[in-house]
Amino acid sequence: MTIEEREKELLAEFELFEDWMDKYSYIIELGKELPLIDEKYKTEQYLISGCQSRVWLHAEFKDGKVIYTADSDAIITKGIVSLLIRVLSDAPPKAIIDASLGFVDQIGLTRHLSPTRSNGLTSMIKQMKMYAVAFEMKKEI
Repeated sequence: MTIEEREKELLAEFELFEDWMDKYSYIIELGKELPLIDEKYKTEQYLISGCQSRVWLHAEFKDGKVIYTADSDAIITKGIVSLLIRVLSDAPPKAIIDASLGFVDQIGLTRHLSPTRSNGLTSMIKQMKMYAVAFEMKKEI
């Protein structure tokens, strides 16, 4: 499944909810389903700066694709990072680099987050794309 197809799938799921409280609940549920990051990656090195809460993100390059794992000490943030992982993980680095991630705005996430959480979302996306850039560059060497 491509990144675009995953985005469309998420958009369809979010269309089922009319109220933002229901959307928040769904994001929290998605966070609870996030596969746990290996404890060895819950260190300062893997913390995303710019987030209000603590978010650890790890990426590995396997069979030509980037695989992300993450965790957070805040349930809503864990849900947000799970959305990003669902869309971006298991994709080639170039596809991640080029991804517009329009679903974030289309589901209304940026409009309904506090400024600090919105900054955190931007930091998560930036870090995920930076991992993809690093893997793409390494691939070309």
